[in-house]
Amino acid sequence: MQKRAVYLASDHAGCVLKRSVCAYLGALGHNVTDLGPDGDVSVDYPDFGVKLAMALHDDHQAFGIAVCGSGVGISIAVNRFPWIRAALVSSPKAASLSREHNDANVLALGERFIVPDLAIACVDTFLSTEFEGGRHQRRVDKLSLIDAKRWNI
Repeated sequence: MQKRAVYLASDHAGCVLKRSVCAYLGALGHNVTDLGPDGDVSVDYPDFGVKLAMALHDDHQAFGIAVCGSGVGISIAVNRFPWIRAALVSSPKAASLSREHNDANVLALGERFIVPDLAIACVDTFLSTEFEGGRHQRRVDKLSLIDAKRWNI
């Protein structure tokens, strides 16, 4: 597997899984940056979703991993940014398809709904799967066009 720059962020409900994933990726030699938080004191997932999105804005070749209790809240937060394509997954197949078909650059995980070994399998698949392009490129391009101005909202 190619060594990658990976930024990780969570809320307090995702810290344990995030730390496990950080340690695993670091042991494999990836360039890992933990954007926080460091403990289980209650924090707001949107704050850490913004940190992750901004890190990826400044490093377009990197990947992100976002973790909260369910994975839903932090995935919504990071998906507010047009350069982010976050996919909440709970299986390696979903992780693979999120890369192959959607060119996802953020993997979202829910600590309360996925066991660590399965989360690691999802991370491995996500980081080792390439975007297929082709017919999927047209759809990914359309995702970048979705904003308030285009839809006159």
